[in-house]
Amino acid sequence: MPSSVYIAAPSGDTGKSTIALGVLHFLGLTAARVGVFRPLARSNDESDYILEMLLEHTTADVSYDQCIGVTYSDVHRDPEGALSEIVRRYHLLAEHCDAVVVVGSDYTDVVSPTELTFNARVAVNLGAPVLLALSGSGRDPETIKQAADLCLSELRSVKAHAVAIVANRCDPEKLNEVEAALDETGVAAWALPEVPLMVSPTMQELLDALKGDLYSGDPELLQREATSVLVGAMTAEHLLERLKEGAAVIAPADRSDVLLALVMAHEAEGFPSLAGIIFNGGLLPHKSIEKLVEGLKPKLPIITSEYGTFQTASIAAETRGRVGVGSQRKVDTAIGLMEKHVDAPRLIEQLKLEMPSVMTPQMFEYQLIDRARADRKHIVLPEATDDRILRAASRLLQREVANLTLLGDEGPVRRRAAELGLDLDAADVINPATSELLEKFAAEYTRVRKHRGMTHERALELMVDVAYFGTMMVHMDIADGMVSGAVHTTAHTIRPAFEVIKTLPNCSTVSSIFLMCLADKVLAYGDCAVVPMPDAGQLADIAISSAETAAQFGVDPKVAMLSYSTGDSGSGADVDKVREATKLVRERRPDLLVDGPIQYDAAVEPSVAKSKMPDSPVAGQATVLVFPDLNTGNNTYKAVQRSAGAVAIGPVLQGLNKPVNDLSRGALVQDIVNTVAITAIQAQAIQAQK
Repeated sequence: MPSSVYIAAPSGDTGKSTIALGVLHFLGLTAARVGVFRPLARSNDESDYILEMLLEHTTADVSYDQCIGVTYSDVHRDPEGALSEIVRRYHLLAEHCDAVVVVGSDYTDVVSPTELTFNARVAVNLGAPVLLALSGSGRDPETIKQAADLCLSELRSVKAHAVAIVANRCDPEKLNEVEAALDETGVAAWALPEVPLMVSPTMQELLDALKGDLYSGDPELLQREATSVLVGAMTAEHLLERLKEGAAVIAPADRSDVLLALVMAHEAEGFPSLAGIIFNGGLLPHKSIEKLVEGLKPKLPIITSEYGTFQTASIAAETRGRVGVGSQRKVDTAIGLMEKHVDAPRLIEQLKLEMPSVMTPQMFEYQLIDRARADRKHIVLPEATDDRILRAASRLLQREVANLTLLGDEGPVRRRAAELGLDLDAADVINPATSELLEKFAAEYTRVRKHRGMTHERALELMVDVAYFGTMMVHMDIADGMVSGAVHTTAHTIRPAFEVIKTLPNCSTVSSIFLMCLADKVLAYGDCAVVPMPDAGQLADIAISSAETAAQFGVDPKVAMLSYSTGDSGSGADVDKVREATKLVRERRPDLLVDGPIQYDAAVEPSVAKSKMPDSPVAGQATVLVFPDLNTGNNTYKAVQRSAGAVAIGPVLQGLNKPVNDLSRGALVQDIVNTVAITAIQAQAIQAQK
């Protein structure tokens, strides 16, 4: 049977989805297949948005239908029969999972005798310990503690076992007091602060609630949260004084002065970035104003509503934001809150989960983030004009993975981030062309490249380039590492590093590895991105660097020097090169387990290794696979990535004095997040060696 935890609450609006996200995230470190189960759903006709969102973060291969128990109607009809059906469906799901997060009901209906008691009975029948979720909104620590005592008594009355309490939406200034009060219950307890963003509706949710239409603007920006609602019933100049970041402004469309002032203020320097404008009363702008607005081409969402001012404002004020599929900022905030305020190892210990013997992609990614966060480094991201970089930066900052500097024109960068609903307040934004560092960097670059005839004037021109500027930040210890390549080529990214940062003392070759996350383990592939046709010496450099990099990320290095033949079975220049490289590795690093030449199947498959290289300490269990050339390596990693469904993290550059890493131009946001975490871990290792 899998391990499980039942998240139950005594009322609605406790933010169970925030807690469930965090618990799912924590369990991803300790179990290969983590699933989610909803014992009670509102109906069979309406999809459960919480379950849909949580399924995006599970690692078990299960469907939506497998994760649902019964509906409220089923409970009303036959409570005991419904309970039996919940247990049956849970066990069917559990067959596919190593751990299950069970998320209790949402108090959208009433079951007998109280909903918490019913949830507790379900937990007992599933054999799941209970994590009690409480709301701290508007409550002092003593009131929260009293609520906890009542709930614990209710749980015990039906023999449910509470292992932890999380009080959510507490006064940020009283978290320690809340935790101290809850400690008196004898149950492990944590407190999370109230974060207005978590209950702020998106413009899309306001549009739906108001039964409106999108009049103009970028549909993608409807996903931005409206953190406040303002009724624009005053003259334009007074309204401008009251604008706030992320506000949705309600105004009648026939107030042309207000409409134009809001559109222009949203775009102007020195004014807050708005979430959107809501036209109320069913009115539309005059045709001449409409033509003017069309000419301005504002991205700001403008939506319409048939309701009057009062009703529009009331509906907007009462609309509560959901943490659903696509609510990435809320998801990142929720996970960040749990990571910051809940002791994950202690919670896992309370759930009595064993550490896994396998390593899944999700586990590996979690460990990367966790290690980077443990000693935060300063990473520079030169490509701040790309939305993927901005989204990744927001995610990294929310989860406190690294300190960041973005390179670009600060005004447009921050405006675009605000339009996308991203929080980059904690990031520095530097424009190389106007930076006070420009002269200093040019002087240093001229000194370093003087032997190549570099002049100060030419250096000034180069330093305006974001790749050179970012590299100089790393070189001069202003930043600990750099990640680039989402927009620029690999050559553009790494050429400045070759020129300035240069290679490690015992390595003359800059190369790369991909960390290939398979279903149950992580392998290192090198080199798949940098050196086209390495000679024996370069191949030895690549092997040694790959082993060292793999070890940095928890992979026990057993190095296979790949070729088209195994052992002494083949001959020819290509095989001889690999044989010579293997010899050089053994001479330079006698402590490393290395063998070659060896074919891929003999390197990773024990049954093949037994027949081809029975006495090898590497064959059948290789973890670092070194390819003879770039053509072989690049094609192999892509074949494994696409055909075996592996997660390929990289390329991770190695051999440099300081970490600079390249991104694929097709990189996803999560790829960027992973690469920044890797760069931070490399920086930690370099610092530890000093």
